[in-house]
Amino acid sequence: MNNSDINRVIEEFSHLAPEDKEYVAEIIRKQLIEVKRDRLAERAREAKKNFERGVVKTGTLKDLTEDLDRD
Repeated sequence: MNNSDINRVIEEFSHLAPEDKEYVAEIIRKQLIEVKRDRLAERAREAKKNFERGVVKTGTLKDLTEDLDRD
């Protein structure tokens, strides 16, 4: 979506009645929650695959800190 599309959406939104604005805002909020949920699920699947392939590191917090300090 480009800036002109976004500006058009905002402009149209500004013309809505207050109760319609609340309704649209609630729909958008729910859609954003769903997008975040999907991203989290995808990240979990990726992490599980990495774990199953053995390409993850394990250790203590101290190990992690030392590993980060080496980078």
